[in-house]
Amino acid sequence: MGLDWMAWTWPTAAFFLFIAACLVAMTAWEWAMPGGGPRRGLLGLDTTRGDRLFISLLGSAFLLLIWLALLGPPLWIALAICLAWWAFVFRFV
Repeated sequence: MGLDWMAWTWPTAAFFLFIAACLVAMTAWEWAMPGGGPRRGLLGLDTTRGDRLFISLLGSAFLLLIWLALLGPPLWIALAICLAWWAFVFRFV
């Protein structure tokens, strides 16, 4: 089963599968431990788990685009920076 029938590549498909997995994981987390109500973070915003997931995904997209614009591939170091961004957002934002 290839992706030749559309203009996708395997990394693009993996990206969308990752987002789907994040949504499933967040649903399972809320089901297992309800009460992910809003909390006020470092930015002064009231954010829920879903808000922090969205901020993490959006921030990671910008970080990767900036990395590609300035340094180009490979993206392994940029991925590590994105993981640190995710940890920061879920802990402090």
